[in-house]
Amino acid sequence: MPAPGSAVLGGNEHRSASAIVGGTVTGHHLLHIDGYSCTKDKLPTGRSIQSRPFSAAGHRWCIHYFPNGQSSKDADFISVFLHLDESPGGPVMARARFDLLDRAGKPVPLNNSTWLKEFSFSPDGTGYGFPDLVRREFLEKSEHLFNDCFTISCGIIISDELRTEDRIAASPLVSLAVPPSDLDQHLNNLLVGKEGADVTFQVAGEAFSAHRFLLAARSRVFKAELCGAMKESTATGGCIIQIDDMLPQVFKALLHFIYTDSLPQMEEQEESVMAQHLLEAADRYDMQRLKLICEDKLCRHLDVSSAATTLVLAEQHNCRGLKDACIEFLLSHHVLEEVMATDGFEHLTKSCPALVKEIISKLASRCR
Repeated sequence: MPAPGSAVLGGNEHRSASAIVGGTVTGHHLLHIDGYSCTKDKLPTGRSIQSRPFSAAGHRWCIHYFPNGQSSKDADFISVFLHLDESPGGPVMARARFDLLDRAGKPVPLNNSTWLKEFSFSPDGTGYGFPDLVRREFLEKSEHLFNDCFTISCGIIISDELRTEDRIAASPLVSLAVPPSDLDQHLNNLLVGKEGADVTFQVAGEAFSAHRFLLAARSRVFKAELCGAMKESTATGGCIIQIDDMLPQVFKALLHFIYTDSLPQMEEQEESVMAQHLLEAADRYDMQRLKLICEDKLCRHLDVSSAATTLVLAEQHNCRGLKDACIEFLLSHHVLEEVMATDGFEHLTKSCPALVKEIISKLASRCR
């Protein structure tokens, strides 16, 4: 017999459900510090600059940034404090967290990387944060300060009012573990095994077999080359294409990316040189994602010896992001004088004199 008050349909007992909900509202804000050296020089200990107001977790906030610490005891640190900028409903109970981010946008582990306890924030009231977020010496020696810039993340959590709500009582569902995609492995096996390959590339004396349909799907240049006018002339028998202006190991890496959408494993010292060659190949075959990947890797490997030649490469292949990164590197930390002594800078002045004028112009504008 069913329990009193329950409904029965088809012999199955129906269930009702409700919930008591105690949720939270969260928000995040990124504070970019561009021109760190300038902020450090212009704002002594105890002086701060306020961020632009921003909305997060349903309220308006701002961040006070002290490049030389809030007080004398924190003079070796960067201090940051969260303030409630505007709240029609009065004080707000909230928790906050600040993180220094690395160049990939991930939090850098610091001794005080934790959530603050819950505080009552009020407009024009006290701010809460970290007087010793990061030691300046650590930041300045780290790769997290790039082109005199770094980023701080601010997280905010506000507790909701407790509430009740109805729920639908559903039967528990059975879930199955689904393995991650292994399409790249199968395609790589196809490349290595050469089954069904119908095109051969002769690259500086080395032969590479590949599949016309896959090359055409990944590059419109290959599509035009393999499925256009050449298709009729190579319909019978294998298609052989001669490439004399590319290194075999570069073309091999290019094929690996075409089949797996990833770069092959390589030593760190090889990565920069390979990225230069692959960027040229990516531009040649109009593979924009590979081109951006190479730009990013070259940005991460910028140094005095490579900056000038990388800038020439960026200009020749219309890589705006890489070009801007190179110029910013040349204009930061008095690097330009060291780069001017390299052979790469001589190559830059001969091949791209307009770029040299652009660098001088930007340097002059910053010194005004």
